[in-house]
Amino acid sequence: MRLSQKEKYETILLVEGSELGVNGTLKELGITKRTFYNWYNAYLENGYDGLATKPCKRKQYWNKISDEERQRVVEVALEYPDKSSREVACYITDTYKRYISESSVYRILKEKGLITTPAFMLMKAADEYKDKTKRVNEMWQTDFTYLKVIGWGWYYLSTIIDDYSRYIVSWKLCKTMKADDVRTTVDNALNVTGMPPGQMPKLLTDNGACYISSELNGFLKEQGIKHIHGSVMHPQTQGKIERYHRSMKNVIKLDHYYTPDELKKKIAEFVYYYNYQRYHESLNNVTPADVYNGRAIQIIKRRLRIKQKTLNERKNSYLKSKLRSEKNKSLSFAAN
Repeated sequence: MRLSQKEKYETILLVEGSELGVNGTLKELGITKRTFYNWYNAYLENGYDGLATKPCKRKQYWNKISDEERQRVVEVALEYPDKSSREVACYITDTYKRYISESSVYRILKEKGLITTPAFMLMKAADEYKDKTKRVNEMWQTDFTYLKVIGWGWYYLSTIIDDYSRYIVSWKLCKTMKADDVRTTVDNALNVTGMPPGQMPKLLTDNGACYISSELNGFLKEQGIKHIHGSVMHPQTQGKIERYHRSMKNVIKLDHYYTPDELKKKIAEFVYYYNYQRYHESLNNVTPADVYNGRAIQIIKRRLRIKQKTLNERKNSYLKSKLRSEKNKSLSFAAN
């Protein structure tokens, strides 16, 4: 099977996070175990670069990363241990105005023993909602997930995420999963965004009891919000909110909470991190807030300028060093 470097990487992440197990997942994907483990061993050995189709290698000495830059990578990784090699690379570009590739960061951190295997599930693009949005506030996704407060029981987190930018617009920690809880979350989102009449977003939900209730549908109709129900028995239709909940719970569930206020505080901290600090791979490594607030294109263009400037400086430095070396050789030869 001829897959691209990115497709191989996505397959590995999918298998790592699948509840079907390796054999079951590979059978569904139509990939042999031998092929998969060839990719996986190459990935464990050389990271993302190991998945590339290997042409005839040509070493680019002019693009050698300096010791100072290598040290900076290590320092950033140690200061922000939760950041992946991709996020470290983006952080360095944005903060220090110096470009370094994700693969270079991976190699440097692996040499120092600072790389761990990713522990999240990647959902296939085919499992997402079929009609792609083209702007912010065109459609929101909403769903509940549950979290436990010791001594208090289960609480239910209602969240609204903007489909286009993945920005968390509104959330509420509830004791129940009723239509009134959904209504409050939607109402908060409308107040925060200040959506004008006639420009209301669509709302994508599953078919839970609170989402098909006449009470909620009456409220949405009053607001001018078109309600879209996902396919029955196919939760991936709400793929973006599902993935957000998984990422959020991977962090939130690391601690125990003894009051609802403790849990609310932790959720608020994660929402801020997710919206404003976490580089999102599906958004070209900008944050949801960057996309939601219209800054993404400007940031991506600035990164491209930094990349070109960094590469030019490395090349010029290499050429100057090479010229000095050749000049010294000539002087040495003349002296002899």
